[in-house]
Amino acid sequence: MTDPWPTSAPGVLRLPSGRLVRGRGLRRPLPEGPAPTFAVHLLGRRPPESPWPSVWLRWPDFRLPADRAEAREVLAEAWGRAAGERVEFACGGGRGRTGTALACLAVLDGVPPAEAVAYVRRHYDRHAVETPWQRRYVRAFTPAPPRA
Repeated sequence: MTDPWPTSAPGVLRLPSGRLVRGRGLRRPLPEGPAPTFAVHLLGRRPPESPWPSVWLRWPDFRLPADRAEAREVLAEAWGRAAGERVEFACGGGRGRTGTALACLAVLDGVPPAEAVAYVRRHYDRHAVETPWQRRYVRAFTPAPPRA
C-alpha cells in the first residue's frame, strides 16, 4: 500500500469510495509532492518515457479513445490500482480527455453515468469533459465485461 495523494494537492479527485486519483495536464510542470506510482497517458501519440509505470491509451485531443474496449480495461485497471496506489491521469491540458477518463472512473466507483460529468466538474475542474461527444461517451460508459 502506497501513501495516498494529499487531498489538498492540485488535481486530486476523491471518488465516492474514498479512492483518490490525480488528473493533470502534461503541458504544465509536474506538481510538487509525491510522484504517481501508476499513470495513464491519454494522448494521440506515444508519450515520452515516464519515471514511473505508465500505460498509453491512444486518445486524440478533443476526441474519444481510439479503442473503446481497451479504454474500458485500462480504466478498470486504474480504478482497481487507485485503492492502494497513487494513480494519475494526464492528457495535454488536463481537462477534456482527463476529465472524461475521471468521469468514467466515477461511473466505475458507483456514480450514475448521467451524473458523472457533473460530479467531476464539481470536484475536479469545472471545465472538465469538453465536448458533446465526450459527455455522451461518459453517459454510455459501461465497465469491461469480466474475463473468462
